[in-house]
Amino acid sequence: MKQTTLDIPDGIGEGALTSYIHTATLCTVDLEGYKHFYGEVMKMQIDAVILTDEEKSKQKKFWNIPAEVDYDLYHCYRPTVPSLIQLRILHLKTDTPRIHNSYSSYELGSFSLGFPTSDAKGMDKRMQEYGVKAMAPMQLGDIVRANGDKGHYLETIYQGPDYLHCVGIERVNYPQLAPCDPADGFGGPGYSAFVAKDSDVEVAFFTDVLEHYILFDSVWEAADEGALGVKTGTPFRFCGIYAKEAQQNHYLLLDFKDGNMIDTGVQSCLPNQGLGMYSFNTRDIERVMANAKTKNIKVISEIQEVSDYILGKGKACVLETPNGFYVEIFQAS
Repeated sequence: MKQTTLDIPDGIGEGALTSYIHTATLCTVDLEGYKHFYGEVMKMQIDAVILTDEEKSKQKKFWNIPAEVDYDLYHCYRPTVPSLIQLRILHLKTDTPRIHNSYSSYELGSFSLGFPTSDAKGMDKRMQEYGVKAMAPMQLGDIVRANGDKGHYLETIYQGPDYLHCVGIERVNYPQLAPCDPADGFGGPGYSAFVAKDSDVEVAFFTDVLEHYILFDSVWEAADEGALGVKTGTPFRFCGIYAKEAQQNHYLLLDFKDGNMIDTGVQSCLPNQGLGMYSFNTRDIERVMANAKTKNIKVISEIQEVSDYILGKGKACVLETPNGFYVEIFQAS
C-alpha cells in the first residue's frame, strides 16, 4: 500500500490538540451505488487502494473487523478542494448488518454528510436530473449573526446510499460552511452529523477528549414540512462542535426530545454498513489517550505504528464514543 500523492492538509489548527474531521470511513456492499452517487453525481474522484494480505490483516485487527469479513478499499475525495473530508470506502465482500433501516431522522447513529455549495439551485437541478430523491423541497431559511446582521441559506437533504442523509446547503452572501470548487460551486463533504441517544456524554467526548469547542448549542423546533421528516414543532437539541481554529469539517449532534428515537440495534461502527468511523489528526496522541482513559472511554485499539494510504505513516489508536461510534486518532511520524 502506497500513501496517496494528494497533498491533504492535516487540519490541525494553531494550538489545537486534534484536527477537524479528516476522514470518514464507510462500509458498503453496494460499490456501484457509491460510485454513482459520490463519483458521478457528486463529482468526486474514487481511487482503488491495493492492500497486501498482511496489510489487510493488520488493518482488520486495528479497526476491530472480524477476520472472516473481507473487503476492498477505496479513497473518495474532491481533488480540487483537498482540505474537505476524505472518504475511505470499504467495499464489503461479506454481508454485515446495516446501521440504518430507513431514512427516518429518528434512527440513532451516524446521520449525514454535508455538502456545502455556492450554487444550491444548480446542485438541486443536477440531483433531479440524476433521479436523486430529496427528503423535502428546498428550504429558504434565515441566518442571524450576533451583531444582528441577517442573511439567508438554501438547504435540501438528499437520500444518499445506505440511508445516509446528504445535505446540500448554500449560505447566501455569507462564506460557505466549507470551501467549494470555484469552477462549479460544488463542495463537501464539509461536515457530518450524528443522532445521539445521550447527547451530553457524546458532546463531552469531543470537548474533553479531543478538546474541540462548542460553537452553538440550543433546542430547535422542527419546521413545517421540513426535511427532517418529523412532526412540526418537535424539539431537538442541535449542537455544533468545531476543532480549535477550524472553520470546516465540523461535527453536528442531534438529540430529539419527543421520545420517538429509534434504536436499530446495530452499532454505528466498522464493519457495519454505513458511516462507521471518523479519523482525526493530532499533535499529541498520548495526551488524547490520557484524556480518553480519564473519562473512561472504551479503547478499541491501543496506540500502535500504522501506515495508512490517506493519513500516512505514524502512530494511531481507535476509540469508541459513548454512543458507540468509532474514532481513529492519528499522529504523523
